[in-house]
Amino acid sequence: MTDTPPSLAALSALLAEQASVLAASASPLTSPAYLDLVRRAQHVDSLAEQVLKLCVQQSRDAGHTWQELGDLLGVTRQAAFQRFGKPIDPRTGEPMDKTVRMTDASERALQIVTDVLEGRMDAARPTFNAEVLAAFTDEVRANGLAAVAGTVGAFEGFGDDDPFVRRIGDYTVVDIPLRYEAGDMKARVSFDADEKVAGLVVISEEIP
Repeated sequence: MTDTPPSLAALSALLAEQASVLAASASPLTSPAYLDLVRRAQHVDSLAEQVLKLCVQQSRDAGHTWQELGDLLGVTRQAAFQRFGKPIDPRTGEPMDKTVRMTDASERALQIVTDVLEGRMDAARPTFNAEVLAAFTDEVRANGLAAVAGTVGAFEGFGDDDPFVRRIGDYTVVDIPLRYEAGDMKARVSFDADEKVAGLVVISEEIP
């Protein structure tokens, strides 16, 4: 027997209750334990995400499009789908697993991008799968970075936002914000099921 998912009303009530507890804990009169305050805030954030997901699901069930939802959330329709959608695997007819199992994907991607940008290819190459290893030559690296420089100028550093990690199909994908002198870009690193780099590109930050 499967558990019945909580309703929107139940989740919203629980969110309101926990938000009230958090507000009371934050009162200067109670001298809260600050780590406990963080824990409570994290719980509220998790509940809010569940409420948002359920609202999006109900909006989709009511016939609203991903374009409408993306406009409301301030993202593209593809970004909205990647965050909230439930894609079906055409190979199996089953819902795709969106669970990110690479707990260190963000850190690994950041190190790989740093190595590539700074020319430490001997450090980066052992992380590549066979296809990328064969294709990502020094010439390809140089030509790619030259094309980026011709578009947005010199690399100035990493962006302020944290890397964005998600699972797309069989891949774990990490987007890392990059700052250039004439615009912002992002490095996209894709890891395959063996946790090897299956793709690495620098693209516009506006690409979903």
